[in-house]
Amino acid sequence: MSRVTPKWRPPLSLVLGGTLAAVFALPLLGIGYFRLAGGVLGWAETSWLIGWIALIATVTLGYLLWRLVLRPVRALTAYAQAEGQVDAPQHFGTPEFSELGGAVIDMTTALRGREAVVRSYADHVTHEMKSPLTAVRGAVELLQGELPVAERTKLIARIGDAAARMEELLAAQRALAKAAEPMPKGQTLVSGGFSDVSGLAVEVTVAEAKVPIGEAAFALVMDHLLNNAKAHGASQVVVNVEENRMIVQDNGPGVSDGNRDRVFDPFFTTRRDAGGTGMGLAIVRRILQTQGAEIALGHGKGGVFVISW
Repeated sequence: MSRVTPKWRPPLSLVLGGTLAAVFALPLLGIGYFRLAGGVLGWAETSWLIGWIALIATVTLGYLLWRLVLRPVRALTAYAQAEGQVDAPQHFGTPEFSELGGAVIDMTTALRGREAVVRSYADHVTHEMKSPLTAVRGAVELLQGELPVAERTKLIARIGDAAARMEELLAAQRALAKAAEPMPKGQTLVSGGFSDVSGLAVEVTVAEAKVPIGEAAFALVMDHLLNNAKAHGASQVVVNVEENRMIVQDNGPGVSDGNRDRVFDPFFTTRRDAGGTGMGLAIVRRILQTQGAEIALGHGKGGVFVISW
């Protein structure tokens, strides 16, 4: 997700308070000058002096308000309306606008991510549904004719398998949509943040390590990663937590070079014959994005996944 670059700026209360104080003080200064030193200069010279002071003060305050208030608001509005065609603003005029800008950028990123999920699903599900629908259509046409009981039984079984495959795809999409929903944020103790997976030994190198991910989100992420490791033949997983990342490495066959760029794509799977839907890692990525984290493939023996925040 985009982040606003931290940089000191005066708080909005100081900007507004200074502007109001200047507006209040200028007339008092003029009156005081006339009262105390009005005899030094004539009326015309004094009027010109106060006029120039007022003009300089007005231009200075106008510039500060434009730079610290108006320009950040316009930049944030342009970003929200640009639909991804404009880079996210990195600096804002005051701490209050920085917080607002960060919230708007995160919200916009989340909405665009959900839109991308829906668009990706529409593209992939159209392709994935073709095979089971073709099988159902062909079986129905054959069943309309005179067939032996054994052949009819096979065709009915084929229809059942195709229906089950479509149900799996739809269930996977519902899980992906649910993963994009906001989950409570917080910190989770790694060693106690996930359930055991039968037949898989898990080692956490730093027992008391915590990660800035909510408990529910962390449990779902680890459940997907551990089951994914087991499904690909791993028997052991090592979890190592560093300063700003967590590395999950198994002793399985790993990811081939040809699949590294596609492993997080929805519906991409190397286990289609075994019933894989290719949604597990896509769901993991969506969950982590809602928590302000990212996941990527690392390098090493076996499957290596690096979660950073």
